[in-house]
Amino acid sequence: MEGWAFIDDGPVEPVLNMATDDALLACIARIGRPVFRWYGWTTPAATFGYFQLRSAVEGWTRLRPLLRRPTGGGLVPHLEDWTYAMAIPPGHPWHGLRAPESYKRMHQWLAAALRAHGVPAVVADCCEPSGPGRCFEGWEKFDVLSNGRKIAGAAQRRNRDGLLIQGSLQPLPCHLSRDAFADALRAAATADWTVAWDATDDDAWRHHALERARTLHSTEAYQMRR
Repeated sequence: MEGWAFIDDGPVEPVLNMATDDALLACIARIGRPVFRWYGWTTPAATFGYFQLRSAVEGWTRLRPLLRRPTGGGLVPHLEDWTYAMAIPPGHPWHGLRAPESYKRMHQWLAAALRAHGVPAVVADCCEPSGPGRCFEGWEKFDVLSNGRKIAGAAQRRNRDGLLIQGSLQPLPCHLSRDAFADALRAAATADWTVAWDATDDDAWRHHALERARTLHSTEAYQMRR
């Protein structure tokens, strides 16, 4: 069995959400095993990709705060979505996958958990472009679709510290609870990859997250840097 950590943070203030995911990537090599962080939002917000210009995306949504993610991708609204971050340490087989295969692996996992609760979820084998700021109106290859509509997308960033995947599920299946879906995710990973789940005993990254929220993610300079 391979040990992975599962963290359910519940609703978190938007700036701290991005700082926490950023800190996970910075600290995952020391943690030494994959960590799945499952979280929500205390207030509505929107996030945009690390390499995007904020000045180019801020007119696409009225949601505020509008925050830079530590991963790539486009503009994503966060209203009532289910959100996660998956951090993989360097040296793990998943870290060595090429970006499309990593994306596919993540979404095959999500789709399997959705199907376990009767949601007809498939991984897209082609793309359907959407307009600016309409991330969930079209889809990319390997996004998760249900009844011809995108319900899950993600972005990722890989560096020498590790691999970070940030994803969102929306709109949500009306009959499926957040806790039930989290249970299905854990069960699918255990069945497919013999994962044994527990909590991480390394809390140093939490202090790192608070510091990054204060000194970086809450600053206008960081949000406007590109």
